[in-house]
Amino acid sequence: MSEPVSAPLRAAVVGAGPSGFYLTGQLLAEGFQVDLYDSLPTPFGLVRAGVAPDHPNIKAVTRVFEKTARKEGFRFYGGVELGRDVTPQELADRYHAVVYAFGTATDNRLGIPGENLLGSHPATEFVAWYNGHPSYADHEYDLTARRVVVVGNGNVAIDVARMIVLVEEELTPTDTADHAITHLRAGQVQDVVLLGRRGPAQAAFTNPELRELGYLADADVVVHSEDLVLDPLSAAWLESEDAHTTNRRNVEILREYSTRAPTGKQRRVVLEFLWSPVQILGDTHVEGIRIVRNRIEQDAGGALRAVPTGEERILECGMVVRSIGYRGTPLAGISFDERRGLIRNAGGRVLEADGSVRTGSYAVGWIKRGPSGVIGTNKKDAADTVARIVQDAQAGVLSADRPDADAVEAFVRGRVPGVVSWDGWRLIDEHETATGAEQGRPRVKLVRLEQMADVAARRQR
Repeated sequence: MSEPVSAPLRAAVVGAGPSGFYLTGQLLAEGFQVDLYDSLPTPFGLVRAGVAPDHPNIKAVTRVFEKTARKEGFRFYGGVELGRDVTPQELADRYHAVVYAFGTATDNRLGIPGENLLGSHPATEFVAWYNGHPSYADHEYDLTARRVVVVGNGNVAIDVARMIVLVEEELTPTDTADHAITHLRAGQVQDVVLLGRRGPAQAAFTNPELRELGYLADADVVVHSEDLVLDPLSAAWLESEDAHTTNRRNVEILREYSTRAPTGKQRRVVLEFLWSPVQILGDTHVEGIRIVRNRIEQDAGGALRAVPTGEERILECGMVVRSIGYRGTPLAGISFDERRGLIRNAGGRVLEADGSVRTGSYAVGWIKRGPSGVIGTNKKDAADTVARIVQDAQAGVLSADRPDADAVEAFVRGRVPGVVSWDGWRLIDEHETATGAEQGRPRVKLVRLEQMADVAARRQR
Protein backbone atom coordinates (compact mmCIF):
# COMPACT_ATOMS: atom_id res chain seq x y z
CA MET A 1 0.00 0.00 0.00
CA SER A 2 1.21 3.49 -0.82
CA GLU A 3 1.44 6.34 1.67
CA PRO A 4 -2.09 7.63 2.49
CA VAL A 5 -3.11 10.77 0.65
CA SER A 6 -3.63 14.03 2.52
CA ALA A 7 -7.12 14.04 4.06
CA PRO A 8 -9.86 14.77 3.54
CA LEU A 9 -10.20 13.85 -0.13
CA ARG A 10 -13.69 12.59 -0.90
CA ALA A 11 -14.86 10.11 -3.55
CA ALA A 12 -18.26 9.10 -4.90
CA VAL A 13 -18.51 5.48 -6.03
CA VAL A 14 -21.55 4.77 -8.19
CA GLY A 15 -22.57 1.13 -7.91
CA ALA A 16 -22.56 -0.96 -4.73
CA GLY A 17 -21.69 -4.30 -6.29
CA PRO A 18 -18.43 -6.21 -5.75
CA SER A 19 -16.25 -3.86 -7.81
CA GLY A 20 -17.70 -0.82 -6.05
CA PHE A 21 -17.19 -2.33 -2.61
CA TYR A 22 -13.66 -3.57 -3.28
CA LEU A 23 -12.69 -0.15 -4.57
CA THR A 24 -14.41 1.58 -1.65
CA GLY A 25 -12.49 -0.49 0.89
CA GLN A 26 -9.19 0.25 -0.81
CA LEU A 27 -9.91 3.99 -1.09
CA LEU A 28 -10.82 4.16 2.60
CA ALA A 29 -7.48 2.53 3.39
CA GLU A 30 -5.78 5.25 1.35
CA GLY A 31 -7.32 7.98 3.49
CA PHE A 32 -10.29 8.92 1.33
CA GLN A 33 -13.82 9.45 2.58
CA VAL A 34 -16.18 7.47 0.34
CA ASP A 35 -19.87 7.85 -0.41
CA LEU A 36 -21.20 4.70 -2.09
CA TYR A 37 -24.30 5.17 -4.28
CA ASP A 38 -26.68 2.60 -5.71
CA SER A 39 -29.90 2.92 -7.69
CA LEU A 40 -31.49 0.30 -5.42
CA PRO A 41 -32.08 0.63 -1.66
CA THR A 42 -30.13 -2.63 -1.31
CA PRO A 43 -26.36 -3.04 -1.81
CA PHE A 44 -24.19 -5.86 -3.24
CA GLY A 45 -25.25 -5.71 -6.91
CA LEU A 46 -25.01 -9.06 -8.68
CA VAL A 47 -24.17 -10.86 -5.42
CA ARG A 48 -27.76 -10.19 -4.41
CA ALA A 49 -29.44 -10.03 -7.82
CA GLY A 50 -27.24 -12.18 -10.05
CA VAL A 51 -25.66 -15.08 -8.14
CA ALA A 52 -27.85 -18.17 -8.31
CA PRO A 53 -29.93 -18.52 -5.11
CA ASP A 54 -28.75 -22.11 -4.60
CA HIS A 55 -25.14 -20.87 -4.32
CA PRO A 56 -25.15 -19.35 -0.81
CA ASN A 57 -21.40 -19.83 -0.34
CA ILE A 58 -20.65 -17.34 -3.11
CA LYS A 59 -22.82 -14.77 -1.36
CA ALA A 60 -20.68 -15.02 1.77
CA VAL A 61 -18.41 -12.36 0.25
CA THR A 62 -20.90 -9.79 1.53
CA ARG A 63 -19.36 -10.25 4.98
CA VAL A 64 -16.22 -8.59 3.64
CA PHE A 65 -18.30 -5.73 2.27
CA GLU A 66 -20.10 -5.30 5.59
CA LYS A 67 -16.73 -4.79 7.28
CA THR A 68 -15.98 -2.05 4.75
CA ALA A 69 -19.29 -0.36 5.56
CA ARG A 70 -18.32 -0.16 9.25
CA LYS A 71 -15.15 1.81 8.54
CA GLU A 72 -14.77 5.48 9.35
CA GLY A 73 -15.45 7.74 6.40
CA PHE A 74 -18.04 5.48 4.69
CA ARG A 75 -21.57 6.49 3.78
CA PHE A 76 -24.18 4.66 1.70
CA TYR A 77 -26.83 6.38 -0.40
CA GLY A 78 -29.30 3.75 -1.63
CA GLY A 79 -32.14 4.47 -4.02
CA VAL A 80 -30.25 7.23 -5.87
CA GLU A 81 -30.18 6.75 -9.63
CA LEU A 82 -27.47 8.40 -11.67
CA GLY A 83 -28.98 10.33 -14.55
CA ARG A 84 -32.41 10.54 -12.91
CA ASP A 85 -31.69 11.92 -9.44
CA VAL A 86 -28.16 13.29 -9.87
CA THR A 87 -25.93 13.85 -12.89
CA PRO A 88 -22.26 12.98 -13.39
CA GLN A 89 -21.42 16.69 -13.41
CA GLU A 90 -23.24 17.28 -10.14
CA LEU A 91 -21.17 14.54 -8.52
CA ALA A 92 -17.98 15.88 -10.09
CA ASP A 93 -18.75 19.29 -8.58
CA ARG A 94 -19.01 17.76 -5.10
CA TYR A 95 -16.26 15.11 -4.98
CA HIS A 96 -12.56 15.04 -5.71
CA ALA A 97 -13.05 11.73 -7.54
CA VAL A 98 -16.09 10.02 -9.08
CA VAL A 99 -15.84 6.31 -9.83
CA TYR A 100 -18.35 4.52 -12.05
CA ALA A 101 -18.86 0.94 -10.86
CA PHE A 102 -22.36 0.17 -12.11
CA GLY A 103 -21.54 -2.83 -14.27
CA THR A 104 -23.04 -4.02 -17.56
CA ALA A 105 -26.74 -4.46 -16.92
CA THR A 106 -28.07 -5.14 -20.41
CA ASP A 107 -27.58 -8.11 -22.71
CA ASN A 108 -26.14 -8.74 -26.13
CA ARG A 109 -28.73 -9.61 -28.74
CA LEU A 110 -28.71 -12.51 -31.18
CA GLY A 111 -29.67 -10.29 -34.11
CA ILE A 112 -31.87 -12.94 -35.75
CA PRO A 113 -35.49 -12.94 -36.99
CA GLY A 114 -38.07 -13.74 -34.31
CA GLU A 115 -35.98 -12.46 -31.42
CA ASN A 116 -38.81 -10.18 -30.29
CA LEU A 117 -41.48 -12.89 -30.13
CA LEU A 118 -43.25 -13.51 -26.84
CA GLY A 119 -41.28 -16.15 -25.00
CA SER A 120 -37.88 -14.87 -26.19
CA HIS A 121 -35.99 -13.41 -23.23
CA PRO A 122 -32.58 -12.14 -22.18
CA ALA A 123 -30.93 -14.10 -19.39
CA THR A 124 -30.18 -10.82 -17.58
CA GLU A 125 -33.88 -10.27 -16.95
CA PHE A 126 -34.72 -13.89 -16.12
CA VAL A 127 -31.90 -14.01 -13.56
CA ALA A 128 -33.02 -10.70 -12.05
CA TRP A 129 -36.59 -12.03 -11.90
CA TYR A 130 -35.82 -15.14 -9.88
CA ASN A 131 -33.44 -13.14 -7.66
CA GLY A 132 -36.13 -10.62 -6.73
CA HIS A 133 -34.82 -7.47 -8.42
CA PRO A 134 -37.64 -4.90 -8.02
CA SER A 135 -37.48 -3.81 -11.67
CA TYR A 136 -38.22 -7.35 -12.86
CA ALA A 137 -40.52 -8.78 -10.20
CA ASP A 138 -43.59 -8.39 -12.41
CA HIS A 139 -42.10 -10.02 -15.49
CA GLU A 140 -43.88 -13.13 -16.68
CA TYR A 141 -42.33 -16.34 -17.99
CA ASP A 142 -44.31 -19.17 -19.56
CA LEU A 143 -42.84 -22.25 -17.93
CA THR A 144 -45.59 -24.53 -19.29
CA ALA A 145 -43.42 -25.24 -22.34
CA ARG A 146 -42.05 -28.76 -22.62
CA ARG A 147 -38.71 -27.53 -23.93
CA VAL A 148 -36.67 -24.37 -23.25
CA VAL A 149 -33.61 -23.45 -25.29
CA VAL A 150 -30.86 -21.46 -23.59
CA VAL A 151 -28.42 -19.94 -26.08
CA GLY A 152 -24.97 -19.67 -24.52
CA ASN A 153 -22.15 -21.75 -23.05
CA GLY A 154 -21.21 -19.83 -19.91
CA ASN A 155 -22.02 -19.98 -16.22
CA VAL A 156 -25.09 -17.75 -16.51
CA ALA A 157 -26.55 -20.13 -19.10
CA ILE A 158 -25.98 -23.04 -16.71
CA ASP A 159 -27.57 -21.10 -13.86
CA VAL A 160 -30.67 -20.44 -15.95
CA ALA A 161 -30.95 -24.09 -16.98
CA ARG A 162 -30.44 -25.34 -13.45
CA MET A 163 -32.97 -22.97 -11.91
CA ILE A 164 -35.64 -24.08 -14.39
CA VAL A 165 -35.26 -27.76 -13.46
CA LEU A 166 -34.84 -27.47 -9.68
CA VAL A 167 -37.57 -29.21 -7.71
CA GLU A 168 -39.30 -27.89 -4.62
CA GLU A 169 -36.89 -29.34 -2.07
CA GLU A 170 -34.01 -27.69 -3.93
CA LEU A 171 -35.76 -24.32 -4.27
CA THR A 172 -37.38 -23.76 -0.89
CA PRO A 173 -34.17 -23.62 1.21
CA THR A 174 -32.88 -20.75 -0.94
CA ASP A 175 -33.51 -17.01 -1.12
CA THR A 176 -35.16 -17.31 -4.52
CA ALA A 177 -37.91 -14.68 -4.76
CA ASP A 178 -41.28 -16.01 -3.64
CA HIS A 179 -42.97 -15.17 -6.95
CA ALA A 180 -40.30 -17.15 -8.81
CA ILE A 181 -40.57 -20.15 -6.48
CA THR A 182 -44.30 -20.30 -7.18
CA HIS A 183 -43.84 -20.29 -10.95
CA LEU A 184 -40.77 -22.53 -11.07
CA ARG A 185 -42.46 -25.08 -8.83
CA ALA A 186 -45.46 -25.18 -11.18
CA GLY A 187 -43.28 -25.40 -14.29
CA GLN A 188 -43.80 -28.20 -16.80
CA VAL A 189 -40.45 -27.98 -18.57
CA GLN A 190 -39.03 -31.41 -19.35
CA ASP A 191 -35.99 -30.49 -21.46
CA VAL A 192 -33.62 -27.53 -21.21
CA VAL A 193 -31.21 -27.41 -24.15
CA LEU A 194 -27.99 -25.39 -23.78
CA LEU A 195 -26.87 -24.33 -27.23
CA GLY A 196 -23.20 -23.49 -27.82
CA ARG A 197 -21.94 -22.08 -31.14
CA ARG A 198 -18.44 -23.48 -30.54
CA GLY A 199 -17.24 -26.89 -29.40
CA PRO A 200 -16.85 -28.41 -25.94
CA ALA A 201 -13.18 -27.40 -25.79
CA GLN A 202 -14.12 -23.72 -26.06
CA ALA A 203 -17.06 -23.75 -23.62
CA ALA A 204 -16.80 -20.94 -21.05
CA PHE A 205 -18.18 -22.88 -18.06
CA THR A 206 -16.15 -23.07 -14.89
CA ASN A 207 -15.56 -26.63 -13.66
CA PRO A 208 -17.69 -26.45 -10.48
CA GLU A 209 -20.68 -25.02 -12.37
CA LEU A 210 -20.49 -27.71 -15.03
CA ARG A 211 -19.95 -30.49 -12.50
CA GLU A 212 -22.94 -29.34 -10.47
CA LEU A 213 -25.31 -30.31 -13.29
CA GLY A 214 -24.57 -33.95 -12.51
CA TYR A 215 -26.15 -33.72 -9.06
CA LEU A 216 -29.61 -32.34 -9.83
CA ALA A 217 -32.36 -34.08 -7.89
CA ASP A 218 -34.74 -34.69 -10.78
CA ALA A 219 -32.86 -33.91 -14.00
CA ASP A 220 -30.43 -36.02 -16.00
CA VAL A 221 -27.59 -34.28 -17.82
CA VAL A 222 -27.24 -35.39 -21.45
CA VAL A 223 -24.18 -34.94 -23.67
CA HIS A 224 -23.98 -36.70 -27.02
CA SER A 225 -20.78 -38.72 -27.36
CA GLU A 226 -20.30 -37.63 -30.99
CA ASP A 227 -19.98 -34.01 -29.79
CA LEU A 228 -16.95 -35.03 -27.72
CA VAL A 229 -14.96 -36.11 -30.78
CA LEU A 230 -12.83 -32.98 -31.12
CA ASP A 231 -11.86 -31.57 -34.49
CA PRO A 232 -8.07 -31.46 -35.11
CA LEU A 233 -7.80 -27.70 -34.50
CA SER A 234 -9.62 -27.89 -31.14
CA ALA A 235 -7.67 -30.98 -30.08
CA ALA A 236 -4.36 -29.26 -30.84
CA TRP A 237 -5.44 -26.07 -29.08
CA LEU A 238 -6.55 -27.99 -26.00
CA GLU A 239 -3.09 -29.54 -25.69
CA SER A 240 -1.31 -26.22 -26.20
CA GLU A 241 -0.26 -23.64 -23.62
CA ASP A 242 -3.01 -21.33 -24.90
CA ALA A 243 -5.71 -23.52 -23.36
CA HIS A 244 -6.51 -23.20 -19.67
CA THR A 245 -6.73 -26.14 -17.28
CA THR A 246 -10.42 -25.26 -16.93
CA ASN A 247 -11.01 -26.04 -20.62
CA ARG A 248 -9.29 -29.41 -20.36
CA ARG A 249 -11.20 -30.34 -17.22
CA ASN A 250 -14.50 -29.27 -18.82
CA VAL A 251 -13.93 -31.73 -21.64
CA GLU A 252 -13.21 -34.48 -19.13
CA ILE A 253 -16.43 -33.73 -17.24
CA LEU A 254 -18.42 -33.66 -20.47
CA ARG A 255 -16.94 -36.99 -21.53
CA GLU A 256 -18.02 -38.51 -18.23
CA TYR A 257 -21.54 -37.14 -18.77
CA SER A 258 -21.64 -38.67 -22.25
CA THR A 259 -21.19 -42.14 -20.73
CA ARG A 260 -24.12 -41.82 -18.35
CA ALA A 261 -27.26 -43.80 -18.99
CA PRO A 262 -30.66 -42.18 -18.31
CA THR A 263 -31.75 -42.70 -14.70
CA GLY A 264 -35.47 -42.11 -15.18
CA LYS A 265 -35.55 -38.58 -13.82
CA GLN A 266 -38.43 -36.38 -14.97
CA ARG A 267 -36.30 -33.71 -16.64
CA ARG A 268 -33.16 -33.37 -18.75
CA VAL A 269 -30.49 -30.74 -19.29
CA VAL A 270 -29.06 -31.33 -22.77
CA LEU A 271 -25.78 -29.73 -23.82
CA GLU A 272 -25.50 -29.23 -27.59
CA PHE A 273 -22.28 -27.94 -29.18
CA LEU A 274 -21.41 -26.38 -32.54
CA TRP A 275 -24.91 -25.04 -33.23
CA SER A 276 -25.94 -21.41 -33.76
CA PRO A 277 -29.50 -20.00 -33.86
CA VAL A 278 -30.52 -18.40 -37.14
CA GLN A 279 -34.25 -17.82 -36.54
CA ILE A 280 -36.76 -18.04 -33.71
CA LEU A 281 -40.01 -19.44 -35.07
CA GLY A 282 -43.62 -18.59 -34.29
CA ASP A 283 -46.41 -16.16 -35.15
CA THR A 284 -46.71 -14.24 -31.90
CA HIS A 285 -45.14 -16.64 -29.39
CA VAL A 286 -42.02 -18.80 -29.60
CA GLU A 287 -42.79 -22.17 -31.16
CA GLY A 288 -39.33 -23.31 -32.16
CA ILE A 289 -35.82 -22.30 -33.13
CA ARG A 290 -33.95 -22.94 -36.38
CA ILE A 291 -30.28 -23.68 -35.83
CA VAL A 292 -27.28 -24.22 -38.11
CA ARG A 293 -24.40 -26.63 -37.62
CA ASN A 294 -20.94 -25.09 -37.24
CA ARG A 295 -17.39 -26.25 -37.75
CA ILE A 296 -14.21 -24.86 -36.19
CA GLU A 297 -11.83 -22.98 -38.45
CA GLN A 298 -8.72 -20.89 -37.87
CA ASP A 299 -8.72 -17.26 -38.97
CA ALA A 300 -5.77 -15.32 -40.36
CA GLY A 301 -4.68 -14.34 -36.86
CA GLY A 302 -4.64 -17.94 -35.65
CA ALA A 303 -7.81 -17.70 -33.54
CA LEU A 304 -10.37 -20.49 -33.68
CA ARG A 305 -13.87 -19.50 -34.76
CA ALA A 306 -17.17 -21.18 -35.48
CA VAL A 307 -18.25 -21.15 -39.14
CA PRO A 308 -21.69 -22.33 -40.34
CA THR A 309 -21.75 -25.42 -42.52
CA GLY A 310 -25.23 -24.96 -44.00
CA GLU A 311 -26.66 -27.99 -42.21
CA GLU A 312 -29.81 -26.92 -40.36
CA ARG A 313 -32.42 -28.37 -38.05
CA ILE A 314 -35.41 -27.12 -36.08
CA LEU A 315 -35.94 -27.57 -32.34
CA GLU A 316 -39.49 -27.23 -31.12
CA CYS A 317 -39.60 -25.13 -27.94
CA GLY A 318 -41.83 -22.67 -26.12
CA MET A 319 -39.20 -20.39 -24.67
CA VAL A 320 -35.75 -19.13 -25.71
CA VAL A 321 -33.32 -17.46 -23.31
CA ARG A 322 -30.27 -15.75 -24.75
CA SER A 323 -27.14 -15.71 -22.57
CA ILE A 324 -24.40 -14.46 -24.86
CA GLY A 325 -22.85 -11.72 -22.77
CA TYR A 326 -23.60 -8.44 -21.01
CA ARG A 327 -22.98 -4.86 -22.09
CA GLY A 328 -23.24 -1.50 -20.41
CA THR A 329 -25.59 1.35 -21.22
CA PRO A 330 -24.47 4.85 -22.20
CA LEU A 331 -24.52 7.59 -19.58
CA ALA A 332 -25.24 11.16 -20.68
CA GLY A 333 -22.12 13.27 -20.45
CA ILE A 334 -19.69 10.31 -20.30
CA SER A 335 -17.88 9.06 -23.40
CA PHE A 336 -19.02 5.55 -24.31
CA ASP A 337 -17.52 2.83 -26.49
CA GLU A 338 -20.60 1.58 -28.34
CA ARG A 339 -18.81 -1.39 -29.90
CA ARG A 340 -17.65 -2.83 -26.59
CA GLY A 341 -20.53 -1.50 -24.49
CA LEU A 342 -18.17 0.14 -21.94
CA ILE A 343 -17.22 3.55 -20.60
CA ARG A 344 -14.28 4.74 -22.65
CA ASN A 345 -11.26 4.57 -20.33
CA ALA A 346 -7.53 4.01 -20.10
CA GLY A 347 -6.66 1.73 -17.18
CA GLY A 348 -9.63 3.09 -15.22
CA ARG A 349 -9.21 6.79 -16.07
CA VAL A 350 -12.32 7.92 -17.95
CA LEU A 351 -11.57 9.40 -21.36
CA GLU A 352 -13.32 12.10 -23.34
CA ALA A 353 -14.42 11.41 -26.93
CA ASP A 354 -11.17 12.95 -28.19
CA GLY A 355 -9.07 10.60 -26.08
CA SER A 356 -8.09 13.13 -23.40
CA VAL A 357 -8.47 12.22 -19.72
CA ARG A 358 -11.59 13.42 -17.91
CA THR A 359 -10.00 14.72 -14.72
CA GLY A 360 -11.33 13.14 -11.52
CA SER A 361 -13.49 10.52 -13.28
CA TYR A 362 -12.74 6.80 -13.14
CA ALA A 363 -14.27 3.40 -13.96
CA VAL A 364 -13.96 0.01 -12.31
CA GLY A 365 -15.35 -3.48 -12.80
CA TRP A 366 -17.35 -4.66 -15.80
CA ILE A 367 -18.19 -1.15 -17.06
CA LYS A 368 -14.41 -0.62 -17.25
CA ARG A 369 -13.13 -3.93 -18.68
CA GLY A 370 -16.20 -5.88 -19.82
CA PRO A 371 -18.09 -8.82 -18.27
CA SER A 372 -15.29 -11.21 -17.45
CA GLY A 373 -13.90 -13.11 -14.49
CA VAL A 374 -15.43 -14.12 -11.19
CA ILE A 375 -16.34 -11.95 -8.19
CA GLY A 376 -12.79 -12.01 -6.86
CA THR A 377 -11.43 -10.73 -10.18
CA ASN A 378 -12.87 -7.34 -9.25
CA LYS A 379 -10.48 -7.00 -6.30
CA LYS A 380 -7.37 -6.69 -8.45
CA ASP A 381 -9.24 -4.62 -11.00
CA ALA A 382 -10.24 -2.22 -8.20
CA ALA A 383 -6.63 -2.02 -7.04
CA ASP A 384 -5.56 -0.98 -10.55
CA THR A 385 -8.07 1.87 -10.61
CA VAL A 386 -7.28 2.92 -7.03
CA ALA A 387 -3.59 3.13 -7.93
CA ARG A 388 -4.44 5.67 -10.60
CA ILE A 389 -6.68 7.69 -8.29
CA VAL A 390 -3.94 7.82 -5.64
CA GLN A 391 -1.36 8.71 -8.28
CA ASP A 392 -3.53 11.61 -9.45
CA ALA A 393 -4.15 12.73 -5.87
CA GLN A 394 -0.46 12.73 -5.03
CA ALA A 395 0.30 14.63 -8.25
CA GLY A 396 -2.15 17.35 -7.22
CA VAL A 397 -4.48 16.62 -10.13
CA LEU A 398 -7.58 16.30 -7.94
CA SER A 399 -9.00 19.63 -6.82
CA ALA A 400 -9.23 20.36 -3.09
CA ASP A 401 -12.16 22.76 -3.42
CA ARG A 402 -15.19 20.61 -2.73
CA PRO A 403 -18.14 20.69 -0.25
CA ASP A 404 -17.86 18.71 2.97
CA ALA A 405 -19.73 15.48 3.72
CA ASP A 406 -22.66 17.14 5.48
CA ALA A 407 -23.23 19.58 2.62
CA VAL A 408 -23.29 16.69 0.14
CA GLU A 409 -25.71 14.74 2.30
CA ALA A 410 -28.05 17.73 2.42
CA PHE A 411 -27.87 17.93 -1.37
CA VAL A 412 -28.64 14.22 -1.83
CA ARG A 413 -31.54 14.24 0.63
CA GLY A 414 -32.92 17.31 -1.10
CA ARG A 415 -32.99 15.35 -4.36
CA VAL A 416 -34.09 12.02 -2.88
CA PRO A 417 -35.90 12.55 0.44
CA GLY A 418 -36.29 8.78 0.89
CA VAL A 419 -32.62 7.95 0.33
CA VAL A 420 -31.65 4.79 2.21
CA SER A 421 -28.61 4.92 4.49
CA TRP A 422 -26.59 1.90 5.62
CA ASP A 423 -28.70 1.75 8.77
CA GLY A 424 -31.78 1.67 6.54
CA TRP A 425 -30.33 -1.25 4.57
CA ARG A 426 -29.58 -3.07 7.82
CA LEU A 427 -33.25 -2.81 8.75
CA ILE A 428 -34.21 -4.30 5.37
CA ASP A 429 -31.63 -7.03 5.92
CA GLU A 430 -32.93 -7.79 9.42
CA HIS A 431 -36.51 -7.93 8.15
CA GLU A 432 -35.65 -10.31 5.30
CA THR A 433 -33.51 -12.64 7.39
CA ALA A 434 -36.03 -12.76 10.23
CA THR A 435 -38.82 -13.65 7.82
CA GLY A 436 -36.57 -16.24 6.23
CA ALA A 437 -35.69 -17.81 9.59
CA GLU A 438 -39.38 -18.45 10.21
CA GLN A 439 -39.45 -20.51 7.00
CA GLY A 440 -36.05 -22.18 7.31
CA ARG A 441 -34.58 -20.03 4.58
CA PRO A 442 -31.62 -17.59 4.54
CA ARG A 443 -33.95 -14.69 3.76
CA VAL A 444 -37.23 -13.77 2.11
CA LYS A 445 -36.49 -10.86 -0.15
CA LEU A 446 -38.57 -7.72 -0.35
CA VAL A 447 -39.16 -7.08 -4.04
CA ARG A 448 -41.15 -3.83 -3.92
CA LEU A 449 -39.39 -0.51 -3.56
CA GLU A 450 -42.28 0.78 -1.47
CA GLN A 451 -41.88 -2.08 1.01
CA MET A 452 -38.13 -1.48 1.21
CA ALA A 453 -38.62 2.23 1.79
CA ASP A 454 -41.16 1.57 4.53
CA VAL A 455 -38.86 -0.84 6.38
CA ALA A 456 -35.77 1.34 5.93
CA ALA A 457 -37.55 4.47 7.19
CA ARG A 458 -38.03 3.00 10.66
CA ARG A 459 -34.56 4.14 11.68
CA GLN A 460 -32.29 6.24 9.54
CA ARG A 461 -29.11 7.87 10.66
